[in-house]
Amino acid sequence: MAVNSRLSGMKDLSISERRARIAQSAAVEPESLNVLDPEHGLTLEQADHMVENTIGVLGVPLGVATNFTVNGRDYLIPMATEEPSVIAAASNAARIARVAGGFAASTTDPLMRAQIQILDVADPQTARLRLLEARHELIALADAQDPQLLRFGGGVRDVDVHLVEAPGDTYVVLHLIVDVRDAMGANAVNTMAEAIAGRVGEIAQGRTLLRILSNKADLRLCRARAVFDADTLGGPEVVDDIVHAAALAEADPYRAATHNKGIMNGVTAVVLATGNDTRAVEAGAHSHAIGRYGRYTSLSHFEKDSDGNLVGALELPMAVGLVGGATKVHPVAQAAVALLGVTTARELGEVITAVGLAQNLAAVRALATEGIQRGHMSLHARNIAVTVGASPEELPLVVARLITDRVVRADHAERVLAELRDQG
Repeated sequence: MAVNSRLSGMKDLSISERRARIAQSAAVEPESLNVLDPEHGLTLEQADHMVENTIGVLGVPLGVATNFTVNGRDYLIPMATEEPSVIAAASNAARIARVAGGFAASTTDPLMRAQIQILDVADPQTARLRLLEARHELIALADAQDPQLLRFGGGVRDVDVHLVEAPGDTYVVLHLIVDVRDAMGANAVNTMAEAIAGRVGEIAQGRTLLRILSNKADLRLCRARAVFDADTLGGPEVVDDIVHAAALAEADPYRAATHNKGIMNGVTAVVLATGNDTRAVEAGAHSHAIGRYGRYTSLSHFEKDSDGNLVGALELPMAVGLVGGATKVHPVAQAAVALLGVTTARELGEVITAVGLAQNLAAVRALATEGIQRGHMSLHARNIAVTVGASPEELPLVVARLITDRVVRADHAERVLAELRDQG
């Protein structure tokens, strides 16, 4: 049964009703979502095996973004985030993209780099050539560390050598370029780098120091694009204003930082939900935002096509996997991957990148129209009302009053709640 991600009215359902509807739409067993209950999720015993000095487990809201079509297939997308309006915004942007067929995404091969730093080399230029001449020997030695990766079609693809100028020294840095298949790849490339470091030092006639992967995953890129219908967006003026807003992010690093944060609102939420390394993906994204032009700029680009519609594109390094790590240990991450229905790291990366583009479009559209606060206001008001002690019956009344007054603060919520109780 194919997934149908076009689900409307989800916000009006109870949690149990949402689960039932999602299970039916995604063709998964309803019982498989029971692990999303706090009492059935990550146990203290499991957490104790994952990190040091465990004292508890932190809960993060897990929601599902709807309306997504990526490469002609529908997805219901799990997102773990504490920020209000993120999931709703992504779903709404996906609905707009759906008019023109959704998102098209593509991926390069899953290549990761390991770096081996070599110090005290008397002849760096010649040492570089010696290392390149030993390419086949070093590749064979590294590949021998992970025969299982080779069986799945991965392994070392190349060796590169950089000369890095530092104050008072020139470092010879060997890059081991590895196809890691469906893994994120950190363990594989680190193991290989450590195994060949001794031989690398002998060939370069120097002392090896650092032996570790680079999170600047510029050889492992995911790209997503979409056409956003002008009428659905709000008309030609909205399209033009979104293009202008996006152009500021490309030209101004102060705007680019917040613009890219909006992209990562979506990206990080899916990375976290699927048990992947949020810090690695974020480091790769922000280094990519600098690497292309030598200055910090927007990761995305928006322009107007010949029909007057808005066209958006996003390119990101995407070091995510389905093999190993928390993805295979955390029960909620396992359930999230099953709900998402992806079977390869390539597919997962493409979906995540599409979510990043949707999140970006939603934020820039809000900024270019009514402003960002209006979208946040309702959910933020709800959080404030709960914080000041509103009961389930009082909650909608307090929220409505905060929004009407356009004063979403705890002190005002306390006054509104007191007035309601005096009247009652």
